Amino acid sequence: MSNLTKGVAVIAVILAIGAGLVLWKTKVGGHHGDESLNRLTREDMSVLLADANPMQLQQLSSNPEAKKKIAENIRQLLAVAGQARKEGLANDETVKRELESTRAIVTASLYDKHINEGKGEMPPFSFITEEQVKEFWGQAPAAEPTGVQGFLQKIGLGDETARRQMEFQQFLDTKIALAKETGRFPEDKTLTEDELKQAKDDYAKIKIYEAEAGAKRNELGEEFNRNLELQVKLQQAQFLASRYANKTLVERVKVTDEDVKKYIAEHPEYSTTEKRATAEQILSRAKAGEDFAKLADEVSQDPGTKGKGGLYEAVTKGKMVPAFEQAALALEPGQIAENLVETPYGYHIIKLEKKETATDPTSGQPAETYDVRHILITTTMKDPTNPMGREMPINDMVKSTLEEEKQKKVLDEIVANNPVEVPEDFEIPKPSEEDVKQMQQQMMQQMPMQMPEGIEGEEEPETKPAPKPAPKKK
Repeated sequence: MSNLTKGVAVIAVILAIGAGLVLWKTKVGGHHGDESLNRLTREDMSVLLADANPMQLQQLSSNPEAKKKIAENIRQLLAVAGQARKEGLANDETVKRELESTRAIVTASLYDKHINEGKGEMPPFSFITEEQVKEFWGQAPAAEPTGVQGFLQKIGLGDETARRQMEFQQFLDTKIALAKETGRFPEDKTLTEDELKQAKDDYAKIKIYEAEAGAKRNELGEEFNRNLELQVKLQQAQFLASRYANKTLVERVKVTDEDVKKYIAEHPEYSTTEKRATAEQILSRAKAGEDFAKLADEVSQDPGTKGKGGLYEAVTKGKMVPAFEQAALALEPGQIAENLVETPYGYHIIKLEKKETATDPTSGQPAETYDVRHILITTTMKDPTNPMGREMPINDMVKSTLEEEKQKKVLDEIVANNPVEVPEDFEIPKPSEEDVKQMQQQMMQQMPMQMPEGIEGEEEPETKPAPKPAPKKK
Protein backbone atom coordinates (compact mmCIF):
# COMPACT_ATOMS: atom_id res chain seq x y z
CA MET A 1 0.00 0.00 0.00
CA SER A 2 1.45 3.39 -0.94
CA ASN A 3 1.79 6.26 1.54
CA LEU A 4 -0.97 8.08 -0.33
CA THR A 5 -3.36 5.16 0.02
CA LYS A 6 -2.44 4.90 3.69
CA GLY A 7 -3.16 8.62 3.99
CA VAL A 8 -6.64 8.17 2.58
CA ALA A 9 -7.18 5.26 4.96
CA VAL A 10 -6.14 7.46 7.90
CA ILE A 11 -8.58 10.12 6.77
CA ALA A 12 -11.34 7.50 6.67
CA VAL A 13 -10.56 6.50 10.25
CA ILE A 14 -10.72 10.10 11.39
CA LEU A 15 -14.07 10.58 9.70
CA ALA A 16 -15.36 7.38 11.27
CA ILE A 17 -14.96 8.71 14.81
CA GLY A 18 -18.26 10.53 14.43
CA ALA A 19 -21.54 8.88 13.52
CA GLY A 20 -23.08 12.30 12.83
CA LEU A 21 -21.21 13.37 9.71
CA VAL A 22 -23.26 16.42 8.96
CA LEU A 23 -24.10 19.17 6.50
CA TRP A 24 -27.30 20.52 5.05
CA LYS A 25 -27.44 20.76 1.25
CA THR A 26 -28.16 24.49 1.30
CA LYS A 27 -24.90 25.05 3.20
CA VAL A 28 -22.79 23.13 0.73
CA GLY A 29 -22.91 25.67 -2.04
CA GLY A 30 -24.08 23.05 -4.54
CA HIS A 31 -27.49 22.19 -5.95
CA HIS A 32 -29.80 19.21 -5.78
CA GLY A 33 -28.11 16.15 -7.26
CA ASP A 34 -24.56 17.49 -6.82
CA GLU A 35 -22.92 15.13 -4.34
CA SER A 36 -19.68 17.09 -3.90
CA LEU A 37 -18.84 19.01 -0.76
CA ASN A 38 -16.91 22.26 -0.81
CA ARG A 39 -17.71 23.88 2.52
CA LEU A 40 -18.07 22.85 6.14
CA THR A 41 -19.02 25.17 9.01
CA ARG A 42 -17.83 25.25 12.63
CA GLU A 43 -21.19 23.78 13.62
CA ASP A 44 -20.77 20.98 11.09
CA MET A 45 -17.37 20.05 12.52
CA SER A 46 -18.72 20.01 16.06
CA VAL A 47 -21.64 17.78 15.15
CA LEU A 48 -19.29 15.55 13.15
CA LEU A 49 -17.52 14.77 16.42
CA ALA A 50 -20.66 14.53 18.54
CA ASP A 51 -20.64 10.74 18.78
CA ALA A 52 -16.89 10.30 18.96
CA ASN A 53 -15.15 8.27 21.63
CA PRO A 54 -15.43 10.40 24.84
CA MET A 55 -11.78 9.80 25.67
CA GLN A 56 -10.76 10.92 22.18
CA LEU A 57 -12.80 14.08 22.69
CA GLN A 58 -10.98 14.78 25.95
CA GLN A 59 -7.63 14.47 24.20
CA LEU A 60 -8.72 16.65 21.27
CA SER A 61 -9.99 19.43 23.53
CA SER A 62 -6.47 19.92 24.91
CA ASN A 63 -4.65 19.56 21.60
CA PRO A 64 -5.16 22.42 19.10
CA GLU A 65 -2.72 20.80 16.64
CA ALA A 66 -4.91 17.69 16.50
CA LYS A 67 -7.88 19.85 15.53
CA LYS A 68 -5.87 21.38 12.70
CA LYS A 69 -4.83 17.93 11.54
CA ILE A 70 -8.44 16.73 11.44
CA ALA A 71 -9.42 19.79 9.40
CA GLU A 72 -6.48 19.24 7.02
CA ASN A 73 -7.31 15.57 6.52
CA ILE A 74 -10.97 16.29 5.79
CA ARG A 75 -9.95 19.04 3.39
CA GLN A 76 -7.69 16.60 1.53
CA LEU A 77 -10.33 13.89 1.48
CA LEU A 78 -12.99 16.13 -0.03
CA ALA A 79 -10.54 17.65 -2.51
CA VAL A 80 -9.44 14.22 -3.77
CA ALA A 81 -13.07 13.14 -4.08
CA GLY A 82 -13.81 16.35 -5.99
CA GLN A 83 -10.92 15.67 -8.37
CA ALA A 84 -12.18 12.12 -8.88
CA ARG A 85 -15.56 13.51 -9.94
CA LYS A 86 -13.89 16.02 -12.26
CA GLU A 87 -12.07 13.21 -14.00
CA GLY A 88 -15.28 11.22 -14.47
CA LEU A 89 -14.73 8.47 -11.93
CA ALA A 90 -18.28 8.87 -10.62
CA ASN A 91 -19.63 8.12 -14.10
CA ASP A 92 -18.35 4.54 -14.05
CA GLU A 93 -21.31 2.16 -13.74
CA THR A 94 -19.79 0.16 -10.87
CA VAL A 95 -18.96 3.37 -9.01
CA LYS A 96 -22.45 4.77 -9.64
CA ARG A 97 -24.06 1.68 -8.12
CA GLU A 98 -21.74 1.82 -5.11
CA LEU A 99 -22.53 5.49 -4.53
CA GLU A 100 -26.25 4.68 -4.69
CA SER A 101 -25.89 1.76 -2.26
CA THR A 102 -23.85 3.98 0.06
CA ARG A 103 -26.78 6.38 0.26
CA ALA A 104 -29.17 3.51 0.99
CA ILE A 105 -26.95 1.96 3.69
CA VAL A 106 -26.21 5.26 5.43
CA THR A 107 -29.88 6.29 5.35
CA ALA A 108 -31.05 2.96 6.79
CA SER A 109 -28.33 2.90 9.46
CA LEU A 110 -28.95 6.46 10.63
CA TYR A 111 -32.72 5.89 10.68
CA ASP A 112 -32.22 2.67 12.66
CA LYS A 113 -30.11 4.54 15.19
CA HIS A 114 -32.73 7.29 15.39
CA ILE A 115 -35.65 5.00 16.21
CA ASN A 116 -33.56 3.04 18.74
CA GLU A 117 -32.29 6.16 20.53
CA GLY A 118 -32.56 5.86 24.29
CA LYS A 119 -33.35 2.13 24.19
CA GLY A 120 -29.89 0.88 25.09
CA GLU A 121 -27.80 -1.51 23.04
CA MET A 122 -29.91 -2.89 20.21
CA PRO A 123 -28.91 -5.19 17.34
CA PRO A 124 -28.96 -3.45 13.93
CA PHE A 125 -32.41 -3.33 12.30
CA SER A 126 -33.89 -5.22 15.27
CA PHE A 127 -37.41 -3.82 14.75
CA ILE A 128 -37.73 -5.26 11.26
CA THR A 129 -39.67 -8.52 11.44
CA GLU A 130 -39.15 -11.68 9.43
CA GLU A 131 -42.61 -11.13 7.94
CA GLN A 132 -41.53 -7.74 6.61
CA VAL A 133 -38.49 -9.30 4.96
CA LYS A 134 -40.63 -12.04 3.40
CA GLU A 135 -43.11 -9.47 2.18
CA PHE A 136 -40.27 -7.45 0.64
CA TRP A 137 -39.29 -10.49 -1.42
CA GLY A 138 -42.89 -11.34 -2.30
CA GLN A 139 -42.91 -14.42 -0.04
CA ALA A 140 -45.76 -13.23 2.20
CA PRO A 141 -49.26 -12.03 1.36
CA ALA A 142 -49.52 -8.31 0.91
CA ALA A 143 -52.31 -5.96 -0.05
CA GLU A 144 -53.18 -6.32 -3.72
CA PRO A 145 -51.91 -3.27 -5.61
CA THR A 146 -54.51 -1.06 -7.18
CA GLY A 147 -54.54 1.73 -9.73
CA VAL A 148 -51.72 2.02 -12.26
CA GLN A 149 -49.42 -0.38 -10.37
CA GLY A 150 -52.15 -3.02 -10.23
CA PHE A 151 -52.86 -2.60 -13.93
CA LEU A 152 -49.15 -2.91 -14.81
CA GLN A 153 -48.80 -6.09 -12.74
CA LYS A 154 -51.84 -7.63 -14.41
CA ILE A 155 -50.27 -7.13 -17.83
CA GLY A 156 -46.82 -8.30 -16.62
CA LEU A 157 -45.04 -4.93 -16.55
CA GLY A 158 -45.08 -4.12 -12.85
CA ASP A 159 -43.48 -7.07 -11.05
CA GLU A 160 -41.99 -5.35 -7.99
CA THR A 161 -40.39 -8.56 -6.70
CA ALA A 162 -38.56 -9.18 -9.97
CA ARG A 163 -37.28 -5.61 -9.97
CA ARG A 164 -36.01 -5.98 -6.40
CA GLN A 165 -34.32 -9.26 -7.25
CA MET A 166 -32.55 -7.60 -10.16
CA GLU A 167 -31.46 -4.63 -8.03
CA PHE A 168 -30.22 -6.95 -5.28
CA GLN A 169 -28.15 -8.91 -7.79
CA GLN A 170 -26.60 -5.67 -9.05
CA PHE A 171 -25.93 -4.62 -5.44
CA LEU A 172 -24.29 -7.96 -4.67
CA ASP A 173 -22.26 -8.09 -7.90
CA THR A 174 -20.94 -4.60 -7.24
CA LYS A 175 -19.90 -5.41 -3.67
CA ILE A 176 -18.14 -8.59 -4.77
CA ALA A 177 -16.40 -6.89 -7.70
CA LEU A 178 -15.07 -4.12 -5.46
CA ALA A 179 -13.99 -6.62 -2.80
CA LYS A 180 -12.12 -8.67 -5.41
CA GLU A 181 -10.29 -5.56 -6.60
CA THR A 182 -8.86 -5.04 -3.12
CA GLY A 183 -8.19 -8.71 -2.46
CA ARG A 184 -10.86 -8.99 0.25
CA PHE A 185 -12.82 -11.57 -1.75
CA PRO A 186 -10.92 -14.50 -3.35
CA GLU A 187 -11.35 -14.79 -7.09
CA ASP A 188 -12.45 -18.42 -6.87
CA LYS A 189 -14.89 -17.98 -3.97
CA THR A 190 -18.63 -18.42 -4.38
CA LEU A 191 -21.23 -17.55 -1.77
CA THR A 192 -22.81 -20.37 0.17
CA GLU A 193 -26.60 -20.61 0.45
CA ASP A 194 -26.41 -19.28 4.02
CA GLU A 195 -24.21 -16.34 2.97
CA LEU A 196 -26.54 -15.52 0.08
CA LYS A 197 -29.60 -15.65 2.36
CA GLN A 198 -27.89 -13.37 4.88
CA ALA A 199 -27.00 -10.93 2.12
CA LYS A 200 -30.61 -10.90 0.85
CA ASP A 201 -31.97 -10.36 4.36
CA ASP A 202 -29.55 -7.50 4.99
CA TYR A 203 -30.37 -5.90 1.66
CA ALA A 204 -34.11 -6.15 2.36
CA LYS A 205 -33.72 -4.50 5.77
CA ILE A 206 -31.64 -1.69 4.28
CA LYS A 207 -34.24 -0.99 1.60
CA ILE A 208 -37.14 -1.23 4.07
CA TYR A 209 -35.62 1.37 6.37
CA GLU A 210 -34.48 3.55 3.48
CA ALA A 211 -38.08 3.66 2.26
CA GLU A 212 -39.43 4.37 5.77
CA ALA A 213 -36.96 7.21 6.28
CA GLY A 214 -37.93 8.69 2.93
CA ALA A 215 -41.64 8.49 3.74
CA LYS A 216 -41.08 10.14 7.14
CA ARG A 217 -38.63 12.78 5.91
CA ASN A 218 -40.77 15.68 7.12
CA GLU A 219 -41.46 14.03 10.49
CA LEU A 220 -37.78 13.29 11.13
CA GLY A 221 -36.99 16.98 11.12
CA GLU A 222 -34.34 19.32 9.83
CA GLU A 223 -31.52 18.14 12.10
CA PHE A 224 -31.88 14.48 11.11
CA ASN A 225 -32.05 15.31 7.42
CA ARG A 226 -29.01 17.58 7.43
CA ASN A 227 -27.06 15.01 9.42
CA LEU A 228 -28.07 12.39 6.89
CA GLU A 229 -27.06 14.49 3.88
CA LEU A 230 -23.53 15.09 5.08
CA GLN A 231 -22.99 11.57 6.30
CA VAL A 232 -24.01 10.29 2.85
CA LYS A 233 -21.74 12.76 1.10
CA LEU A 234 -18.75 12.10 3.30
CA GLN A 235 -19.08 8.34 2.99
CA GLN A 236 -19.36 8.71 -0.77
CA ALA A 237 -16.32 11.01 -0.76
CA GLN A 238 -14.39 8.45 1.25
CA PHE A 239 -15.15 5.75 -1.32
CA LEU A 240 -14.30 8.00 -4.27
CA ALA A 241 -11.06 9.23 -2.71
CA SER A 242 -9.90 5.74 -1.84
CA ARG A 243 -10.72 4.39 -5.30
CA TYR A 244 -9.10 7.37 -7.03
CA ALA A 245 -5.97 6.95 -4.90
CA ASN A 246 -5.69 3.26 -5.81
CA LYS A 247 -6.56 3.71 -9.47
CA THR A 248 -4.79 6.96 -10.33
CA LEU A 249 -2.70 8.58 -7.61
CA VAL A 250 -0.63 5.51 -6.77
CA GLU A 251 1.06 5.82 -10.15
CA ARG A 252 1.72 9.53 -9.65
CA VAL A 253 3.57 8.98 -6.37
CA LYS A 254 5.45 5.85 -7.45
CA VAL A 255 9.21 5.97 -6.84
CA THR A 256 11.53 3.95 -9.10
CA ASP A 257 14.90 2.37 -8.29
CA GLU A 258 16.48 5.00 -10.53
CA ASP A 259 14.86 7.76 -8.46
CA VAL A 260 16.38 6.24 -5.32
CA LYS A 261 19.86 5.89 -6.84
CA LYS A 262 19.80 9.46 -8.11
CA TYR A 263 18.73 10.81 -4.70
CA ILE A 264 21.46 8.88 -2.87
CA ALA A 265 24.08 10.10 -5.35
CA GLU A 266 22.98 13.68 -4.70
CA HIS A 267 23.02 13.29 -0.89
CA PRO A 268 26.49 12.33 0.46
CA GLU A 269 25.04 11.62 3.92
CA TYR A 270 23.56 8.44 2.48
CA SER A 271 26.85 7.23 0.97
CA THR A 272 28.07 3.81 2.16
CA THR A 273 31.60 4.18 0.75
CA GLU A 274 33.28 4.41 4.17
CA LYS A 275 31.32 1.46 5.53
CA ARG A 276 32.26 -0.62 2.54
CA ALA A 277 35.93 0.25 3.06
CA THR A 278 35.64 -0.84 6.71
CA ALA A 279 34.05 -4.13 5.66
CA GLU A 280 36.79 -4.72 3.08
CA GLN A 281 39.45 -4.30 5.78
CA ILE A 282 37.68 -6.82 8.02
CA LEU A 283 37.36 -9.26 5.12
CA SER A 284 41.11 -9.00 4.55
CA ARG A 285 41.79 -9.78 8.22
CA ALA A 286 39.48 -12.82 8.11
CA LYS A 287 41.05 -14.14 4.92
CA ALA A 288 44.50 -13.61 6.43
CA GLY A 289 43.66 -16.18 9.08
CA GLU A 290 42.34 -14.29 12.12
CA ASP A 291 39.93 -16.25 14.30
CA PHE A 292 36.58 -15.59 12.57
CA ALA A 293 34.41 -16.08 15.67
CA LYS A 294 36.56 -13.74 17.75
CA LEU A 295 36.60 -11.16 14.96
CA ALA A 296 32.79 -11.35 14.66
CA ASP A 297 32.34 -10.71 18.40
CA GLU A 298 34.75 -7.80 18.14
CA VAL A 299 33.42 -5.90 15.12
CA SER A 300 30.09 -7.33 13.85
CA GLN A 301 27.10 -5.02 14.04
CA ASP A 302 24.50 -7.81 13.99
CA PRO A 303 22.97 -7.88 17.51
CA GLY A 304 21.46 -11.31 16.80
CA THR A 305 24.86 -13.02 16.66
CA LYS A 306 27.02 -10.65 18.68
CA GLY A 307 28.65 -12.71 21.43
CA LYS A 308 27.98 -15.93 19.52
CA GLY A 309 30.91 -15.68 17.18
CA GLY A 310 28.60 -14.53 14.42
CA LEU A 311 27.02 -18.01 14.29
CA TYR A 312 23.62 -18.98 12.96
CA GLU A 313 22.98 -22.67 13.54
CA ALA A 314 20.79 -25.16 11.67
CA VAL A 315 19.46 -22.62 9.22
CA THR A 316 16.83 -24.18 6.95
CA LYS A 317 17.32 -23.35 3.31
CA GLY A 318 15.04 -20.48 2.35
CA LYS A 319 15.19 -18.66 5.69
CA MET A 320 17.85 -16.07 4.88
CA VAL A 321 17.68 -13.18 2.45
CA PRO A 322 18.55 -14.53 -1.03
CA ALA A 323 21.92 -12.81 -1.57
CA PHE A 324 23.18 -13.99 1.83
CA GLU A 325 22.00 -17.58 1.39
CA GLN A 326 23.22 -17.91 -2.18
CA ALA A 327 26.72 -16.82 -1.14
CA ALA A 328 26.76 -19.09 1.92
CA LEU A 329 25.64 -22.21 0.08
CA ALA A 330 28.17 -21.63 -2.70
CA LEU A 331 30.95 -22.26 -0.15
CA GLU A 332 32.49 -25.43 1.17
CA PRO A 333 32.59 -25.96 4.95
CA GLY A 334 35.39 -23.88 6.49
CA GLN A 335 35.56 -21.56 3.48
CA ILE A 336 35.18 -17.76 3.63
CA ALA A 337 33.42 -15.94 0.78
CA GLU A 338 35.98 -14.29 -1.47
CA ASN A 339 34.07 -11.00 -1.68
CA LEU A 340 31.74 -8.94 0.48
CA VAL A 341 28.08 -9.88 0.19
CA GLU A 342 25.76 -6.89 0.06
CA THR A 343 22.12 -7.05 1.23
CA PRO A 344 19.71 -4.23 2.03
CA TYR A 345 21.02 -4.41 5.60
CA GLY A 346 24.73 -3.93 4.93
CA TYR A 347 27.94 -5.70 4.00
CA HIS A 348 28.48 -9.29 5.14
CA ILE A 349 31.66 -11.32 5.53
CA ILE A 350 30.48 -14.94 5.39
CA LYS A 351 32.05 -18.22 6.50
CA LEU A 352 30.25 -21.55 6.04
CA GLU A 353 30.71 -24.03 8.91
CA LYS A 354 28.74 -27.04 7.70
CA LYS A 355 25.89 -28.30 5.50
CA GLU A 356 23.63 -31.24 6.24
CA THR A 357 20.21 -32.70 5.58
CA ALA A 358 17.77 -32.77 8.49
CA THR A 359 14.05 -33.35 9.02
CA ASP A 360 11.98 -30.18 8.85
CA PRO A 361 10.03 -29.98 12.14
CA THR A 362 7.02 -28.41 10.41
CA SER A 363 6.60 -30.59 7.30
CA GLY A 364 8.45 -33.70 8.47
CA GLN A 365 10.22 -33.77 5.11
CA PRO A 366 14.00 -33.81 4.54
CA ALA A 367 15.40 -30.29 4.34
CA GLU A 368 18.84 -28.83 3.64
CA THR A 369 20.27 -26.96 6.63
CA TYR A 370 23.55 -25.23 7.30
CA ASP A 371 25.59 -23.49 10.00
CA VAL A 372 27.06 -20.16 8.96
CA ARG A 373 29.04 -17.38 10.61
CA HIS A 374 28.98 -13.81 9.42
CA ILE A 375 30.23 -10.36 10.26
CA LEU A 376 27.88 -7.50 9.42
CA ILE A 377 28.78 -3.87 8.84
CA THR A 378 25.34 -2.35 8.72
CA THR A 379 24.23 0.33 6.30
CA THR A 380 20.81 0.82 7.85
CA MET A 381 19.82 4.22 9.21
CA LYS A 382 17.19 5.83 11.39
CA ASP A 383 14.90 8.39 9.86
CA PRO A 384 16.13 11.69 11.38
CA THR A 385 12.53 12.95 11.43
CA ASN A 386 11.40 9.94 13.47
CA PRO A 387 13.88 9.31 16.32
CA MET A 388 11.60 6.62 17.78
CA GLY A 389 11.51 4.65 14.53
CA ARG A 390 13.48 1.50 13.80
CA GLU A 391 16.60 1.20 11.69
CA MET A 392 15.79 0.89 7.98
CA PRO A 393 17.76 -0.04 4.88
CA ILE A 394 18.92 3.16 3.20
CA ASN A 395 17.07 2.40 -0.03
CA ASP A 396 13.82 1.83 1.87
CA MET A 397 14.20 5.05 3.84
CA VAL A 398 15.00 7.09 0.74
CA LYS A 399 12.10 5.53 -1.13
CA SER A 400 9.76 6.39 1.74
CA THR A 401 11.10 9.97 1.83
CA LEU A 402 10.60 10.43 -1.90
CA GLU A 403 7.09 8.93 -1.76
CA GLU A 404 6.14 11.36 1.01
CA GLU A 405 7.52 14.29 -0.99
CA LYS A 406 5.60 13.24 -4.09
CA GLN A 407 2.47 12.60 -2.06
CA LYS A 408 2.59 16.06 -0.51
CA LYS A 409 3.13 17.68 -3.90
CA VAL A 410 0.24 15.78 -5.47
CA LEU A 411 -2.14 16.46 -2.58
CA ASP A 412 -1.19 20.14 -2.49
CA GLU A 413 -1.99 20.41 -6.21
CA ILE A 414 -5.33 18.64 -5.79
CA VAL A 415 -6.32 20.78 -2.80
CA ALA A 416 -5.38 23.94 -4.72
CA ASN A 417 -7.49 22.87 -7.71
CA ASN A 418 -10.43 21.76 -5.55
CA PRO A 419 -10.74 24.36 -2.78
CA VAL A 420 -12.74 23.19 0.24
CA GLU A 421 -13.52 25.38 3.25
CA VAL A 422 -12.96 23.50 6.50
CA PRO A 423 -12.66 25.58 9.71
CA GLU A 424 -9.94 24.81 12.23
CA ASP A 425 -11.44 26.72 15.15
CA PHE A 426 -14.44 24.46 15.73
CA GLU A 427 -15.67 23.54 19.19
CA ILE A 428 -14.96 20.09 20.57
CA PRO A 429 -18.13 18.61 22.16
CA LYS A 430 -17.60 18.08 25.88
CA PRO A 431 -18.39 14.50 26.92
CA SER A 432 -20.18 13.91 30.20
CA GLU A 433 -18.34 12.30 33.10
CA GLU A 434 -20.77 9.38 32.79
CA ASP A 435 -19.83 8.86 29.12
CA VAL A 436 -16.13 8.88 29.97
CA LYS A 437 -16.68 6.43 32.81
CA GLN A 438 -18.66 4.06 30.59
CA MET A 439 -15.95 4.17 27.92
CA GLN A 440 -13.26 3.39 30.50
CA GLN A 441 -15.32 0.44 31.74
CA GLN A 442 -15.73 -0.86 28.18
CA MET A 443 -12.00 -0.59 27.59
CA MET A 444 -11.29 -2.49 30.81
CA GLN A 445 -13.70 -5.25 29.78
CA GLN A 446 -12.00 -5.57 26.39
CA MET A 447 -8.52 -5.94 27.91
CA PRO A 448 -7.23 -9.53 28.10
CA MET A 449 -7.26 -10.98 31.60
CA GLN A 450 -3.84 -11.34 33.23
CA MET A 451 -3.46 -14.58 35.21
CA PRO A 452 -1.62 -14.30 38.54
CA GLU A 453 1.81 -15.86 38.63
CA GLY A 454 1.90 -19.54 39.47
CA ILE A 455 -1.44 -20.64 38.00
CA GLU A 456 -0.80 -20.44 34.26
CA GLY A 457 0.24 -24.11 34.15
CA GLU A 458 3.61 -25.65 33.60
CA GLU A 459 6.17 -23.52 31.90
CA GLU A 460 6.80 -24.52 28.31
CA PRO A 461 10.36 -25.23 27.20
CA GLU A 462 12.11 -22.29 25.59
CA THR A 463 12.06 -22.25 21.81
CA LYS A 464 14.27 -20.18 19.56
CA PRO A 465 13.18 -18.73 16.23
CA ALA A 466 14.99 -19.71 13.07
CA PRO A 467 18.02 -17.41 12.72
CA LYS A 468 18.02 -14.61 10.20
CA PRO A 469 20.36 -11.71 9.61
CA ALA A 470 17.24 -9.75 8.71
CA PRO A 471 13.70 -10.53 7.56
CA LYS A 472 13.11 -11.09 3.90
CA LYS A 473 11.63 -8.26 1.93
CA LYS A 474 8.34 -9.21 0.37
